[in-house]
Amino acid sequence: MTTYAALMRGINVGGAKKVPMADLRTLLTGLGHTGVQTYLQSGQAVFTTGHGDEESLAAELSQAIRERFGFPVDVLVRDHAYLEAVAGDCPFPAADLEPKQLHVTYFSAPVTPDRYAGIDQAALLPEEFRLGDRCLYLYAPDGLGRSKLAEALSRRRLTKDLIATSRNWNTVTKLVELTATGA
Repeated sequence: MTTYAALMRGINVGGAKKVPMADLRTLLTGLGHTGVQTYLQSGQAVFTTGHGDEESLAAELSQAIRERFGFPVDVLVRDHAYLEAVAGDCPFPAADLEPKQLHVTYFSAPVTPDRYAGIDQAALLPEEFRLGDRCLYLYAPDGLGRSKLAEALSRRRLTKDLIATSRNWNTVTKLVELTATGA
């Protein structure tokens, strides 16, 4: 049995893609998963299962959401070991920063620096980003809402052929904690 976090992109954040967390828990339980929990309202769920891998579980959940709620949702599924490694490998001093200043964007596949070669990082200082294992760490000292770098990083051409979904540092560490209980 492995404990995973499911990260859903773009639900319950201002648009028409509303997924009540109680319904999401029921959906995941109906797919045969145990220990199902949700975190916040913006698309995180934790579950334990003995079948599938990250990609097949993400595809299964995405299809189930489409069938149940009538709209597509991109889903990434990551296990505890990966989430813990992402938190542990943070290139910024997370303990010294406010959680709103640090974000992780999770990707469906590895990314290389050449994808971001057109971004003039020096011009956007003190904001910075670093790439990790299927993720990007973003330091935005004034928060995400005012971040010029976050705006540049979210351009469609930079995320082409990827599922990308971002979480603030509080959520990053909470998902590590929640998936550890079943690990």
